[in-house]
Amino acid sequence: MRPGSLRSSYGPWAVVAGASEGLGAAFVRRLAADGLNVVAIARREEPLRALAAQVAAEHGVEVRAVALDLARSDLPEALAVAVEGLEVGLGIYNAAASFVAPLLARPPADVQQVVDVNVRGPLHFVHALAPAMVARGRGGLVLMSSLAGNQGSPRLAAYAASKAFTTSLGESLWAELRPEGVDVVTCCAGAIRTPGYAKALTKDAPGTLDPDDVAQAALGALGHGPLVTPGATNRLATVIMRRVLPRRAAIAIMGRSLAGLEPE
Repeated sequence: MRPGSLRSSYGPWAVVAGASEGLGAAFVRRLAADGLNVVAIARREEPLRALAAQVAAEHGVEVRAVALDLARSDLPEALAVAVEGLEVGLGIYNAAASFVAPLLARPPADVQQVVDVNVRGPLHFVHALAPAMVARGRGGLVLMSSLAGNQGSPRLAAYAASKAFTTSLGESLWAELRPEGVDVVTCCAGAIRTPGYAKALTKDAPGTLDPDDVAQAALGALGHGPLVTPGATNRLATVIMRRVLPRRAAIAIMGRSLAGLEPE
């Protein structure tokens, strides 16, 4: 990816949802390094503002910190306010909610939060940003999905189901928006060395990547979608789990791989 290529291709502003740390922060840094101004959205205000100040000072761009719970009922209105008056050419939905436990061990409110952030959230995010992109005839959207959504994932049932939704949504939007000049790519990531991942596991799973590597792969895949899976190990695992093994065996392997995750 050439320096400045994202700004020249998509425009002066980007929006990153789920931006305060880990992969979201890596997206903000990469976009700023490419010369884009960024609206950084996350629920936790303090780390978000610290990131925005640091990145703006380092790269000489404008970074707006917007503290926003993506599970809120008035999300469409809140997103409209966050981007009002801005020429947003690139949107990245990285936010996600999850819990590690059998589905019936958690109350319905926890499941509803996963649906609100992981299913309802990206739908409203796309509706908030894509119409203006279509009107201009250029734009880009990155939706973060997960290998967990490629098959049933015991103890991550709600999260895995939501990521299967994200993958299907992104592939559908790739076909719908491509004729309108809007690039869409779904990034189907494996394990990422984020603060949350470090709390859940004491050692890396096979194929674990640094956030910056995943951000680079996702942004580099824009215009080459519909789907990108960062990391050779993860791409091989995807082929084996989806095309080689029987479905029952793939689910069992996923269940064993998640056994080491600490319940939340």
